[in-house]
Amino acid sequence: MKILYVCHRFPFPPKRGGKIRPFNMIRHFTEQGHQVYVASLARSPEEAADGEGIKQYCHHYYAAVVKEPVQFARMILRLPLLTPSSMGYFFSHDLNNHIKGLLAEHKFDLIFVHCSSVAQYVAGVTDTPKLLDFGDMDSQKWLAYRAFKPFPLSLGYYLEGQKMLRAEKRLARRFDLCSCTTKAELATLQSYNTQVPTAWFPNGVDTDYFNPGTASYEHHSISFIGRMDYYPNQEAMLQFCRQTLPLIREQIPDVKLYIVGAEPSAAIRALANLPGVVVTGSVPDVRPYIINTAAMVAPLNIARGTQNKILEAMAMAVPVVSSSQAAGGIDAIVNQHFLIADTPSEYANALVKLMRNPSYRQQLAEAGRQRMLTHHQWHLSMQQLDSIVQQCINLHQEKQLTQREVQI
Repeated sequence: MKILYVCHRFPFPPKRGGKIRPFNMIRHFTEQGHQVYVASLARSPEEAADGEGIKQYCHHYYAAVVKEPVQFARMILRLPLLTPSSMGYFFSHDLNNHIKGLLAEHKFDLIFVHCSSVAQYVAGVTDTPKLLDFGDMDSQKWLAYRAFKPFPLSLGYYLEGQKMLRAEKRLARRFDLCSCTTKAELATLQSYNTQVPTAWFPNGVDTDYFNPGTASYEHHSISFIGRMDYYPNQEAMLQFCRQTLPLIREQIPDVKLYIVGAEPSAAIRALANLPGVVVTGSVPDVRPYIINTAAMVAPLNIARGTQNKILEAMAMAVPVVSSSQAAGGIDAIVNQHFLIADTPSEYANALVKLMRNPSYRQQLAEAGRQRMLTHHQWHLSMQQLDSIVQQCINLHQEKQLTQREVQI
């Protein structure tokens, strides 16, 4: 097949959540013998240059380089409109023209869109099977933000969430099939009642790359991984250090917390002034930092879809203590493969137990690793994707046949 693949973030190198899922799909389609035409955005010439490695995984790729001030201006211009500001942030005339050129030059067998914010580029196409992979339902994330932001920002996030919700419903109706990342996201998507068929397939994890290794670990240490310019990660660590870390320190005075992630804000950098807190900033490889710790914590209060950080830690046989919110996309059993906590005392009790009891830690670590091997391998997820793609194509063909019969 000839596939046009449109995504909101350039999918190479696959080192962050918004790039990992699309990259693995593109690679899979190419390995299956399909010709994949990738069209996406790059936020800088440097990002576009870093993305050149995608060429070995696809037939054609194009990165429209945009400038942040221009994209923010497009967001602001949409504030008084019904169109979500997110649609402005991910719009590029350059990318739009390139996609139009591809559609004029080629007859594609499938148009695959990852993330609703870029569905706008192909929403009007009707003669090709189209699949919209929402990944996460972005509207719900914006609506969740309002509980953590002061007025009037809370009102702004509420309005953006409502506009995005309206857009998600409208866009879903213009595709043959819509998919997402987890059963929880699927339930949200189905609640829209768009009458469009839906499906889901999980994220995987590269269990060869994220492997346990043989190094020992610091028994009184905890890690957190994630981009630290991302508000949900910032909020999680600020609250954790304020409310939970003191409870842990009462029992384990020499506890260390490693906050591992690029672009930490000033508030996150300031956490390094606390006893035992290390803020690394960007690192070439997160794996040594995670493997070095007794447990990885994911205390996210705002979380949609699958948290890749949890999959990666479990694949490295590092026990995870997660919030209920962050655990929704993990196909694993609580207390058998990982732990859940939602209050400072619950986090403290779980983490102290893991740090003080090496045999219990080892038991949870091995069970978590095994679960990743059996339930979160990319090749298993891609088998589900193949079935969903075929369903999309069949649905489009049936729709075309019905339309022809009506015309006759």
